[in-house]
Amino acid sequence: MSADPAGRRPRPRLPYLLIAPSFLALLVVLGYPLVDMVTLAFQDMTRKELFSGAAPPWAGLGQFRTILGDGFFWTVVARTALFTLVCVSLTMVLGLIVALLMRRTSPWVRAVLAGVLVAVWAMPVMVAAAIFRWLFDADYGLVNWLLTTLPGIDLARHNWFTDPWQGFAVITAVVVWGALPFAAVSLHAALTQIPPELEEAALIDGARPSQLFRYVTFPAIKPLFVMVTTLMAIWDFGVFNQIWLMRGGQPEREYYLLGVYSFIESFAVNRYSTGAAIALVTVVLLLAGAVVYLRQMLRLGEAE
Repeated sequence: MSADPAGRRPRPRLPYLLIAPSFLALLVVLGYPLVDMVTLAFQDMTRKELFSGAAPPWAGLGQFRTILGDGFFWTVVARTALFTLVCVSLTMVLGLIVALLMRRTSPWVRAVLAGVLVAVWAMPVMVAAAIFRWLFDADYGLVNWLLTTLPGIDLARHNWFTDPWQGFAVITAVVVWGALPFAAVSLHAALTQIPPELEEAALIDGARPSQLFRYVTFPAIKPLFVMVTTLMAIWDFGVFNQIWLMRGGQPEREYYLLGVYSFIESFAVNRYSTGAAIALVTVVLLLAGAVVYLRQMLRLGEAE
């Protein structure tokens, strides 16, 4: 421990030594690509520089002027924000419902449900996307067959991805399916920390179930609820794999989110610097979400 000349308690070095390997690993794995991406965003790299190895010319803020002055870029930003809002809202509402149900079930039912949630959480995105592509397949999809059995509905050979609104509904289902277990298990853990005496006292005072949830249950789990919501927003804002896999590696422009747009610009259109600029703007927006997340963590620590 390091000595403090002012006579205060010395600070231990062990915590810093323990996190040093992780910090160095992140610095090596993420540091160089991030610096390279930032540098590339201020250059104008073409295939000529890529294959010849020559240094690309500097473009300054030219790439950012191009994308910020492009109406389609702002359409993608708005689409990404709306997609994130819908996914996070559905995930948190359904996760809260599942957590409340788990709290009221018997121990063995709760254990089975927890196992199912963990299995869903552990499922690779590629497997989940393949399952949903089969479920909503135009020719052999189970969803089309089930809906067609209902009176007055004919969805035989219906392609859900012809209409972007329907297509994004399917993609949203994939994202929510993968994120729901984390939200449900986290919220259930928070619910188990509520002292039973608080709810019993509220019921004795005549509180209805809705009042019990509004004034006792939810305020107790609100710090964690906000934290999980912020974390979900950060994850969903950067969704790429689900869209890429559901569209077979060839997403249409109507399905572009910021992550997909950056990838297409870089590796399909070969506008590498433009793709890097879009990625950098995305990182800045994600950092804003990360700041909110860290603030919530600090507030939660202070509350504890």
